[in-house]
Amino acid sequence: ERVGHLPLSYAQQRLWFLERLEPGSPLYICPGAVRLVGQLDVLSLERALNEVIRRHGALRTTFTTVEKQPVQIVHPPQPLHLPVIDLRESGEEAPEAAALRLAIDEAHKPFDLAQGPLLRVKLLRMGQQDHVVLFMLHHIISDGWSMGILVREVATLYEAFGKGMPSPLPELAIQYTDFAVWQRQLLEKEQLQAQLDYWKRQLRGAPAVLRLPTDRPRPERSEEHTS
Repeated sequence: ERVGHLPLSYAQQRLWFLERLEPGSPLYICPGAVRLVGQLDVLSLERALNEVIRRHGALRTTFTTVEKQPVQIVHPPQPLHLPVIDLRESGEEAPEAAALRLAIDEAHKPFDLAQGPLLRVKLLRMGQQDHVVLFMLHHIISDGWSMGILVREVATLYEAFGKGMPSPLPELAIQYTDFAVWQRQLLEKEQLQAQLDYWKRQLRGAPAVLRLPTDRPRPERSEEHTS
C-alpha cells in the first residue's frame, strides 16, 4: 500500500540528511529547460504536466520525520496551474537574457521537503511562437535520467491531448516507493552490516582529510558549486 508513512531509499536518505545539514542549498536542485518553437497549446501542455504528476507518485511526495526517522508521504494529485511569464514585456532586457536570468533565479530557490511541492514548472513566452518550459525538481525525487523521462512523457501526452486523444501511456506497475521498500527489505540488518564491515576493513587507516593541492586555505565549511 502506497499510503501513510513510507521508508526512504538509501539515496533519498542521504539527500534528506544533506538537506538537514545545509537547509536551502541549491546544490540538490535538478534544473531543466526545453525550448518550444511553433504554435503552442498551453492548455494541452498544462494537462500533460498534470497527467505526468498523476502517473508518478514521486512528483507528489513530501518528507517528514516520525520518531526521529525520515519518512516519505505520497499525496493525492492536486491540479497544477502552469504560470506563463511574458518576457516580451521585460523592458529593455532581451527575452533570451531575461529567460536565462529567470532560470538561474529558479535554480537557486530552495525547496521545503516537508511542505512541497518538490516540482516547479514555469512557461516563459519569448515570442508569439517561441517559448521555454522551465522544470525545477529537488534531487530527492529526481535525477538526470528522470528528467529525460519527464520531458519525453510530457511531449507524448501533449501531442495526444492536442489531437483530442486519451493518454497513450500505460499505467505504471511500479512506483519509486516500491523500489525503496524492496531495497530496505533486500538489505536487512545482517546483509547491511556485512557490507558495512567490508568497507570499514577496506578503508581502515585512510586519512580523515584528503591532502589535495590547493591555492588557498581549506574553508571551515564546504563551498557550494552549481553547474
